[in-house]
Amino acid sequence: MKKTFLKAEWRKLLMANYQIDPQVLMPYLPHGTELDLWNNTCYVSLIGFLFLKTRVKGIAVPFHSDFEEVNLRFYVKHLENGVYKRGVVFLKEIVPKPAITFVANTLYGEKYETRPMRHSWQTQPDSQTVEYAWKQKEWHSLSASADLRSYPITVGSEEEFITEHFWGYTRINANTTSMYEVAHPRWEVYPVQDYAINVDFRAVYGPEFAFLGQAVPRSVFLAEGSEILVMDGGKLQGL
Repeated sequence: MKKTFLKAEWRKLLMANYQIDPQVLMPYLPHGTELDLWNNTCYVSLIGFLFLKTRVKGIAVPFHSDFEEVNLRFYVKHLENGVYKRGVVFLKEIVPKPAITFVANTLYGEKYETRPMRHSWQTQPDSQTVEYAWKQKEWHSLSASADLRSYPITVGSEEEFITEHFWGYTRINANTTSMYEVAHPRWEVYPVQDYAINVDFRAVYGPEFAFLGQAVPRSVFLAEGSEILVMDGGKLQGL
């Protein structure tokens, strides 16, 4: 049984989910995986959330326990012993702490960048507002207003597809993929009333993702999140 590498809480996960041409993602597809579709639709998601109470190997690193993250990810699956292990591939992960970027990129081949970041959680009498922002020449942001009451995710729903991927896959090279398991309970989501996405996708993610600046998300979710465990990883290798 694999040991726990990281323990934390992921809270107030704001997820904007877009349809994308699968061919755009093929150069980023890790060895041993295939694209995972929902209702024949290929998705890429822009997600902002807060890391809280982070501990690595049981140790809380000073000034690195609580921080924002915004990532752009897509969905894949890996067939192992006749069973699919469904997971995600991160195109880019933005955090405000350079030490996190250094460790993740150097040791695990991830695609982290360090940027100034901020977040805001506000509660009104009949709603809540969540915003995540980062600075890359200018400030970019993802925000939404949502109900105060959450509800369980429906089995077979789009919310389930987006939130219930429990593996991370990272393309090391053409023949090697790093993989790790993420464990968490089933989340609840808050109905989103309104949202705003102010992101220069070309500047942040490159020309192949510039179209997202004009695209309308197929859905926007706000999930409460939970405590999570990231297990020690392994590798997929082959010719």
